[in-house]
This record gives sequence, structure tokens and C-alpha cells, in this order.
Amino acid sequence: MEASAVIRACAPLVQPLEDTRAIPNNAKCPLLIYPNALALPRDNPARMIERLLAANHWGGTWRDSIYPYHHYHSTAHEVLACYQGSADVQLGGEPGITYTMNAGDVILIPAGTGHKNLHATDDFAVVGGYPQGQNWDLCYGKADERPQADQNIARVPLPKADPIYGADGPVMDYWKA
Repeated sequence: MEASAVIRACAPLVQPLEDTRAIPNNAKCPLLIYPNALALPRDNPARMIERLLAANHWGGTWRDSIYPYHHYHSTAHEVLACYQGSADVQLGGEPGITYTMNAGDVILIPAGTGHKNLHATDDFAVVGGYPQGQNWDLCYGKADERPQADQNIARVPLPKADPIYGADGPVMDYWKA
């Protein structure tokens, strides 16, 4: 099966997030949520996601959960694609928004945007990845991380393609330099 065969059309949920002082979020790039964007096969759905991301120039993939504490990356954008279970994920720091992520959902997290796993089923798992050429760091929302984190975020280039929908995907319309 071709990786692109798992893609479902969906209207993204577009969520601009304000700087919370602890979590910078990203003034130029809103959080994007693609609900039910993937019709995953039963046999090795994580591998199918990894193939789809690679085809769209996203790499550095990993399989796991989401950290249970507020964090963000100042040097890379991130995609999280759920392949099993579900989790309540807080996005944008406190107060932020909460989204229940289920298998087939995808979240595109621009550099600087906080995320935290509030509660998950025992089987919850995502494939995470980054635009090719971007290496992630780990920031926790501590005062001494800024202004360096702000400078890093301003330098992160836009991805060459949407991780799910490719060169003409929604990220190309919503994320601006």
C-alpha cells in the first residue's frame, strides 16, 4: 500500500496561541490540528506514518508518547501523528487549549509552541518528526531560556512541504515567514 493511500481530506483546526511568558508559542505560525486525517492500516500503522512523513520531507521520526510536562522546541517545528490509543493534550502552555488526540489525528506544532500529555490511554502512541534539516532542542518554559529561545524560533525555516498533504498542504497556507 502506498503511504498516500492513508490520507483523508480534512479541514484543519487553526489555533493561534499567544505568548504566555513561560511558553513563547509562535506569533507567525498557528498550531494546526488535522482531525481524523489518516485512515491507518491495522498492520504496522506507525511504519505507514513514517513513510508518509519521509515522502513529504519530514524526518528524524520516533515512536512514543508525549511528555507529561510542558515543553517546547525552539529550533524545530514538530508533527505528532497518533497511531493508537488517545490522549488529552494541552497545547500552548497554561492556560492553552486541550485537545483529545485519537488514532488518525495529526498535530503540527510550530517552533516555540508548548505541548503536554495530560492523560492518555495505556496504549497511546504517536509518531513524531521534524522537517528535514531541523534538529530539536528541549525547553521547559523557564525564564532563563529566553531571549535565546525567541532568537532560535525566529530563525527556524518553514518546512518545504506539509507532513501529510505535501507541497500544497494547509501548512503552506497558514504558516508564514
